[in-house]
Amino acid sequence: MRIRPFQPEDTDAVVALWADAGLTRPWNDPRKDIARKLTVQPELFVVAEDETGRILGAVMAGYDGHRGWMNYLATQLDSRGLGWAGSS
Repeated sequence: MRIRPFQPEDTDAVVALWADAGLTRPWNDPRKDIARKLTVQPELFVVAEDETGRILGAVMAGYDGHRGWMNYLATQLDSRGLGWAGSS
């Protein structure tokens, strides 16, 4: 697994991931959220991919100099519980 910055060509895979994870809502266009994020702290929008380039996870993060937050945090269902989020 490799963590890297989001690239515009990841959009379809990331939106599908978010939909599969139940994070999208009909009244909130995730593509517009992506476009907005790419104008503010785009370096805090990252994806995790496997060796084939399949997107396994994604998160939009933010930092205001004091507080940080994560939005749209999701992983593929078949990639959960593999220990990537912590060490043993």
